[in-house]
Amino acid sequence: MRSDVEAMKADIEQSVALLRRRLDWDVALRKLDELNARVEDPTLWDNPEQAQAVSRERSRLEVQVNAVKEMEQGLEDGIMLAEMADEEGDEGTLEEAREQLKSIKDRAARAELEALLSGEADGNDAYLEVNSGAGGTESNDWAGILLRMYSRWARSHGYEVELQEEESGEQVGIKSATLLITGPNAYGWLKSESGVHRLVRISPYDAAAKRHTSFASVGVSPVVDDSIEIEINPSDVRTDTYRASGAGGQHVNKTDSAVRLTHIPTNTVVACQAGRSQHQNRDQAWKMLRARLYELELQKREAAAQALADAKTDIGWGHQIRSYVLQPYQMVKDLRTEVETSDTQGVLDGDLDAFMGAALAARVGETREG
Repeated sequence: MRSDVEAMKADIEQSVALLRRRLDWDVALRKLDELNARVEDPTLWDNPEQAQAVSRERSRLEVQVNAVKEMEQGLEDGIMLAEMADEEGDEGTLEEAREQLKSIKDRAARAELEALLSGEADGNDAYLEVNSGAGGTESNDWAGILLRMYSRWARSHGYEVELQEEESGEQVGIKSATLLITGPNAYGWLKSESGVHRLVRISPYDAAAKRHTSFASVGVSPVVDDSIEIEINPSDVRTDTYRASGAGGQHVNKTDSAVRLTHIPTNTVVACQAGRSQHQNRDQAWKMLRARLYELELQKREAAAQALADAKTDIGWGHQIRSYVLQPYQMVKDLRTEVETSDTQGVLDGDLDAFMGAALAARVGETREG
């Protein structure tokens, strides 16, 4: 075989072997058989909460086991195709085999990182909130760009994205917005994005074409299901209603359907205007509040997350986690992991995997060799 094909084969085999070790392969297979048997037992559903927990665990383990099996089969098929093409001197088929192996290699690399998602809420859906910093039009525009960036990242990975709340800027962009991102490991991938993001560019709103620096903050919280108990004293929560803004036809701005909740002890504020009724928005806002308070609890348990929480107190200089420089040169650099790229447009279009992967590996404290 060609040397590049041999190299990809070795990389994939190493990744698969690592995944098998992290799963404890034989134990995982026995566990999956046990979970399948439990799900097929009709008495399990006498306790709906327990049944849902078992189903979630079975689904998670099944996805991991099947991913390894599919990569092994894909590797075998790709190598067989490459060997056949090499023997026949068929460059077109050989290139097809290379593409097949590269796809498996990329999938294996992502699976390695996903294997690190072992946190208490890593598998949950996520709320992602973007807030503009000081600076008016510039920061509002930057916050809008970040909202688009995360929406594109999520959709490119098969996640569902639903806008829960948005406060538009006076001229452009947004002052704040909250997305609900639904799909496997959404919170696990996105949690490292919490913090302040800094943009340097020639302002399109400055007639003098001067360089401007803008800031916006991102906060990520896990969606909390009914199996996680979060106690909230209703007397600690202030409820405000207001008229929804933005797109929505005749319904918008005619009823006080939007709901804002303020948890007074922690000064945590959430808002929802996505539903068509105040009842719907109130229900969703309470879910968002539970998620935010749960995230605060997770931060208390994790020293690294506490430093992150401190950094979010000021949206400005000295607190940013990542810089996006468009002028005088092109560079996006994560200040925690030192990962950087000159493909600024790709990043703003949602290509964030390199940053998320590095932050995840650093946060967990594991590497490929470990």
